[in-house]
Amino acid sequence: MIPIRDSIPSRTYPFVTVALIVVNAVVFLYELSLGTQLEEFIRTFAVVPMRYSAAVQAGQTTAIFIYPQLWVPLLTSMFMHGGWLHLIGNMLYLWVFGDNVEDRMGHFRYLLFYLLCGLAATAAHILTNSDSPIPSLGASGAIAGVLGAYLILYPRARVLVLLPVFIFLQFFEVPALLFLLFWFLQQFVAGALSLGVESAQSSGVAWWAHIGGFVAGVLMVFIFKKPNHRHADRDVIWDRWQNNRRYIYHDPYQDRNRWP
Repeated sequence: MIPIRDSIPSRTYPFVTVALIVVNAVVFLYELSLGTQLEEFIRTFAVVPMRYSAAVQAGQTTAIFIYPQLWVPLLTSMFMHGGWLHLIGNMLYLWVFGDNVEDRMGHFRYLLFYLLCGLAATAAHILTNSDSPIPSLGASGAIAGVLGAYLILYPRARVLVLLPVFIFLQFFEVPALLFLLFWFLQQFVAGALSLGVESAQSSGVAWWAHIGGFVAGVLMVFIFKKPNHRHADRDVIWDRWQNNRRYIYHDPYQDRNRWP
C-alpha cells in the first residue's frame, strides 16, 4: 500500500518538512554527480556498524562522540539515499505524515524530534548488526519516528492509499491506525527473520532501524508535542461529523409556523 494523502489538514505551513525533503533531494543529486567517487563518499558519510562495535570493544566508547569520522556519519547518513525509489518512497511518507506531526509539535521541536528519532534508529541498527561492514544510509529511520508520532496523535485519521493489483491501480481509504500498525508489523516480522542471517541489510533494508525509529517516535511524542494543544484529529473529525449531521438532518420547514 502506497500512501497518497491523509484526512487531517495542517493548520500551519510545514516549513521543516519541506526543508527536509529539499535537503534530502539535494544530497541525492550530489551523490549522483560523484561518479566513481560515490563509493568513497558513502564509506565516509554513511554508518558502518562494525566501526562502532570495534570502538566499544576496544574500550573507546567516548571516541564515538569525539572523532568526526564516527559521530558525523550518525547525522549525515540520514540524509543520504541509495537510489531513486529509496528517495521517493521515503519523501512520500515524510510528506504525507510529517506536516501534521510538525503542526502538533512546532517547527523547532519537530526538527529536534526528527533528528533524535534518526539517531535512535541508527543505534538500533548498530546494536542488531554490530559486525556488519555494510554502510547504512537513508532517512527511513527518522521517518519511522514520524510515523510512530502520527499513530499516537492521529489514530482516527484516514489515509488514502494506492494498491497496485496486477495492471490495475486501486485507490481506497484505510484508518491511519490500521495502516501504521500494519506497516510496523511488516518491519517487525522482517526484522525478526533478519536476525538469523549474516546481516539485516542482506536484503537491502535496515529493518531494525525502522523498528527503533518507530518505537522512539511513539515514546518521544509525549515529550515533544505542544502542551495544551487542541487535538487536531479529534476536532477535524468532530467538525466534519457535525457539518454532515446539520446537512443531513436540516429541516427547511422548521422555522415555519405550524398549521393550526
